Amino acid sequence: GTPTEMRTLRSHPEYAFPFGAKLLFSCVEMPDFTFGVEICEDVWVADTPSVTMARSGAALIVNLSCSDEIIGKEDYRRTILKAKSGSLLCAYAYADAGFGESTQDMVFAGHDLILENGSILAESKLFAQGILYGDIDVQRLAEERRRSNTFQPIAPASPAVPFSMELTESRLDRFVDAAPFVPSNTAERTQRCEKILTLQAMGLATRLRHIGCKTAVVGLSGGLDSTLALIVMVHAFRICQLDPAGMLAVTMPCFGTTDRTYQNACRLAKAYGATLREIPIQDSVRQHFRDIGHDESVHDVTYENSQARERTQVLMDLANQTGGIVIGTGDLSELALGWATYNGDHMSMYAVNASIPKTLVRYLVAHEASQTEPALSAVLRDVLDTPVSPELLPPEQDGTIAQKTEELVGPYALHDFFLYYVLRLGFAPHKIYRLAKLAFAGTYDNATILKWLKKFYWRFFSQQFKRSCLPDGPKVGSVTLSPRGDWRMPSDACVTLWQKDLENLSAE
Repeated sequence: GTPTEMRTLRSHPEYAFPFGAKLLFSCVEMPDFTFGVEICEDVWVADTPSVTMARSGAALIVNLSCSDEIIGKEDYRRTILKAKSGSLLCAYAYADAGFGESTQDMVFAGHDLILENGSILAESKLFAQGILYGDIDVQRLAEERRRSNTFQPIAPASPAVPFSMELTESRLDRFVDAAPFVPSNTAERTQRCEKILTLQAMGLATRLRHIGCKTAVVGLSGGLDSTLALIVMVHAFRICQLDPAGMLAVTMPCFGTTDRTYQNACRLAKAYGATLREIPIQDSVRQHFRDIGHDESVHDVTYENSQARERTQVLMDLANQTGGIVIGTGDLSELALGWATYNGDHMSMYAVNASIPKTLVRYLVAHEASQTEPALSAVLRDVLDTPVSPELLPPEQDGTIAQKTEELVGPYALHDFFLYYVLRLGFAPHKIYRLAKLAFAGTYDNATILKWLKKFYWRFFSQQFKRSCLPDGPKVGSVTLSPRGDWRMPSDACVTLWQKDLENLSAE
């Protein structure tokens, strides 16, 4: 148009349109949904526009591309996009030209990809046609950026262009893993277990060398956690080239000990060459009951905790006696739920399982069972088959375990799922509930999931005081509850906001 006509258009905002490079577009109803646009070769250059866009707040980068297909380019394209979305902690939607483009000198395969933080959510086959769909979690990306020490945001050069859209709850096609701590791929899981055991063992080995210690003491109950702690000790002693006899495995039978766990504890200690000590504590605990005036027939928290604290005293004093340290057995799931006796099994001198969730403990013990000779493997597998229990209440009349942990606090599969999304991603209860319903469909009904989610939050907040004074222990994964590591929480934190969110949830 004429200069006069152009001036007229510019004077009316309804005719103004954003134009330029590195523009950002932000959803008014969901500000975390901010995106930027790259065109084709932008993603291949050294200083891609997406770097500035992501640091300026873009959670999603979309790319309209016309990338010709040659041998080897598919893998390279996939690799560069995974690396880009991972380094920028963003989602990347790559729409490639395909059938219908000119083939005078080149062929276009329509290789479309949707990625999120280094992972491929959806990918089209070469030469396929149609629309590719994927669920992107912008809140998850926002949380990843908040946690990251390497992602450095910058102020955008200009305000993001606002847009509006109706927010609706759609069906989720995204895969939600019911066991986020455990790789589903067998080969990957084996590698993960090997690395975790090495990290645990190296942590303990370094501590033993630092203090010049040749003895370590562990309370061996015949349960999963103490079995894993013994396995870690075995590996650490091998690293330090120490005599396995310096591993003091102590079994302390009391009111709830069953023959099955007792025999397994004895077999494990002997198979690994540890020094086995059996110290029954019934008389000591009964004397304590008389001292404080507690009726032994009252099986309350005093009855249970007195046993746990007596065991800890025995272990600590044996460590002093032998010039060793007490190895803690409690795992990450127990710390999250507060399922430990304060100043009892809660305390040690080095807690090797402190960042291992219960669901992963099983696979670590199973991995060790697959690597050992048949007799020892059989004992480890029987430990795996034993119900999880603190064994603080008398057994049933037939001698079997009466006190089963998961009947009291809930399934560890659910609690570890909740734990991951609370600690690792900081999701609100309503979002965790929605994901859990998807992940555990066909395993747990909605009422069960909601019941234990409420229990999880209640226990998690009320038991922080135990986590505020944890012993040292190695971090092996992205989730830890050490007050000296990634977790900062006051012991008197208020749970009200989370409870209000939970109250609005329905089991329908």
